[in-house]
Amino acid sequence: MSDRLLSTLSLPPPTLSALAGAGYETVNDLSNATPQQLSKDLNIPLPASQAVFSATRPSVALPMTQSAAAMMGTTKQYSTGCPPLDRLLGGGLKRGFILEINGPPGSGKEQIAAIAVRAFVECKQEVLFVDMQNMVLPATIKRTMMRNPTANSDGMDLVRYLAFHTTAELVVFMRNLTAYLEAYPATALLVLNSLAFPFQADMALKERYAILDRLKQTLARACTSLGLTVIITSQLVTKMLESHGEPGSAPPASKATMIPSFASNNFPSGRTYRVIIVPQTRMTGVMRLLSSPTHVPNRAPAFAGEEPYQRIRGVIS
Repeated sequence: MSDRLLSTLSLPPPTLSALAGAGYETVNDLSNATPQQLSKDLNIPLPASQAVFSATRPSVALPMTQSAAAMMGTTKQYSTGCPPLDRLLGGGLKRGFILEINGPPGSGKEQIAAIAVRAFVECKQEVLFVDMQNMVLPATIKRTMMRNPTANSDGMDLVRYLAFHTTAELVVFMRNLTAYLEAYPATALLVLNSLAFPFQADMALKERYAILDRLKQTLARACTSLGLTVIITSQLVTKMLESHGEPGSAPPASKATMIPSFASNNFPSGRTYRVIIVPQTRMTGVMRLLSSPTHVPNRAPAFAGEEPYQRIRGVIS
């Protein structure tokens, strides 16, 4: 603990006001308190009081001596339960990395996320599943998990489920994520399902960029310092093409293309695998790795890899 003023911490104004009103002025004043006690004293939610203690801890600089390839070589991998996706990822999803799955409606991206949850639970890892469009309900996750003949009926005890639909709720979630992970240190996987949905509301570009930048920083810290693995699913969006083939405000008769909802730089480049699902028929298609920690987008080749897939009994394999 130190003599640092609590008013200088990066905390929401209501929390700072509550601290001042209760007589807490410096970090030293919290030396004998606990998050549970502080929550009661200030009449604030437990995650908010946990965030206070997180903000008082000094940040730890991460070693920068290892290359991305070296770090990935010593990182534990988890199967996504989707063979073509595992092949694109070099064997599976690496601990402490981000997988962004893009696809049109009905392409199976939400199903892949649910199956990945099963893979983590089978390894006795805890999961936080956040749904922003009511696309995957807890019952759906449970059914997916129970399709494995050896599945444990208590597996859902390792899954915590949260639903919200607005960017305001997303901002609050990001603000409290570090405190949540410290309260539940066994959490290995975070799923942000239908992340693009909250951003469909009308908002200024400046606000959108600010929220995405906050998200990028939050995920980068959680992945590097806490080893959190993240799966993000997003819809593709339609963009009209100008005559020269670039996205723009083209006349109605112009061609259109479907592209990811987010730009490649919206997520930590050294930690993110970006995949797009491209259906070709009702039962077949390809998965493309658009970028990875070792492949820079917008340079030849156009994408880092491609794997065909087919649906067998409704499941991509």
